[in-house]
Amino acid sequence: MAKKNKEILHELFIELVKLQKEIISSNLRLLVILEGRDAAGKDGTIKRITKHLSPRETRVVALGKPSDWQNREWYFQRYTAHLPVNGEFVLFNRSWYNRAGVEKVMGFCTQKEYKSFFTEVELFENGLVDAGFVILKYYLDISKGEQQYRLHDREKNPLKQWKISPIDQAAQKHWKDYSDARDEMLLQTNFKGAPWFVVNADNKTPAHIALISHLLERLKYDGKDEKSLSHNYGLIYPATAENIKEKLF
Repeated sequence: MAKKNKEILHELFIELVKLQKEIISSNLRLLVILEGRDAAGKDGTIKRITKHLSPRETRVVALGKPSDWQNREWYFQRYTAHLPVNGEFVLFNRSWYNRAGVEKVMGFCTQKEYKSFFTEVELFENGLVDAGFVILKYYLDISKGEQQYRLHDREKNPLKQWKISPIDQAAQKHWKDYSDARDEMLLQTNFKGAPWFVVNADNKTPAHIALISHLLERLKYDGKDEKSLSHNYGLIYPATAENIKEKLF
């Protein structure tokens, strides 16, 4: 099975390179947003997507804690500087949706700021879509037991300890709070021009394959090999109210 997955990923890497050629030649502005639970595998997914892409036309944005000055800015201001230009593929490892997730759960924003976010984000993303940005949003979800295992692995693995943060350490304690915030976020921000897709990421490699396949399926580019993209594995689904109720952890 490992060999088969390796072959599938190789085919998908080729398709990603084709996609990048299309992005560059057509001056597309592609923005992929990856959100999810702590330890859900966002870093690993991004590494797979960008592995064979040009570093000149591909950027990964993973912003840290805002400075005092940035806290005085319009909330979306520090993110706009990192949006893709023509011919560029940008991946956000967490994004402005921090406000609807960790900031809400950990009390880093006021209730007023939280509520106004939902009004502003719709206007913001619709404006980006109207301006020609292509936005794909993925939420990586894992079970509580799998999260516990991965967080524990970070603590004991010397090569992963850079990933440990106080926020991660509170993830299990606030499991239900994060679930409620996630559901509200997905329901309120599943916009027609920038919909959410949820990924069951308990099994890392199939999740990587499924997400990359889905991403490629959603986009048009020359030379697309449709046979290489049929690897959803039933792990990705639209963030509809029914799916949120029945399928999320």
